[in-house]
Amino acid sequence: MRLVHTLAFAAALGLAAPALAQPTPAPRQPTISVMGTGEAELKPDFATIVVMVETEGDTVPKVVADNKKSSDDAIARIGALGVKKDDVRTQNFQVFETPIRTDKDGKEIKVPKFTAQHRLRIKITDLDGVGRIAGEILSGSNMLFQSVSFGLNRQEEGGDAARRAAVKDARRQAELYADAAGVGLGKLLTISDGSAQPYAAEFNDGVQMRSMAKAAPMEAPIVPPATLRYTANVQMVWEIAERP
Repeated sequence: MRLVHTLAFAAALGLAAPALAQPTPAPRQPTISVMGTGEAELKPDFATIVVMVETEGDTVPKVVADNKKSSDDAIARIGALGVKKDDVRTQNFQVFETPIRTDKDGKEIKVPKFTAQHRLRIKITDLDGVGRIAGEILSGSNMLFQSVSFGLNRQEEGGDAARRAAVKDARRQAELYADAAGVGLGKLLTISDGSAQPYAAEFNDGVQMRSMAKAAPMEAPIVPPATLRYTANVQMVWEIAERP
């Protein structure tokens, strides 16, 4: 009889254990979630002109040597325009087999076997002189004008200003929704950062203009932008509280 009572008591505890192990879930706190966007505009500090020096030859050593000479001449010409030596840098250099060319009748034209391309980035801090310098480059020889863009020396300033504006916009929206719903805005729970993106003012991107040998000096029609625009977004979540 004692064994039967012991087994029955153990069975009762086994059935009751799972129910005792499950706590009562806490009520979920209601929230307000909004996406804020922000913009910032700052005056550019410099312009970047990209040019390319291209040479052709029947051997790799010759085409490389010719390209070096043409590049040295191009850099000297750029320096004569008042651009500092440290502001001229190689962006890319490559040597490849010259693609096949044909005339208007579709007949193959004999071309040098190899082509060398040296792409240079030129930083210009005199924004008012960008058009003049670009025109001088185009009036020279051995240079292929590719693009001009504008930027800030401290890119993070634009992004940070846009992020601050995005947070301000998110709070404005949250307060508006809370007021319209008749509730209060409680504790800030989460902030999810979105990347800040600069607006790059770039001209002649992908368009190549060949410099003209012995051409008269000219000024390229380049007007620097008054400001560069940066954008950012942020996701923010607040608790909903009782209205004070």
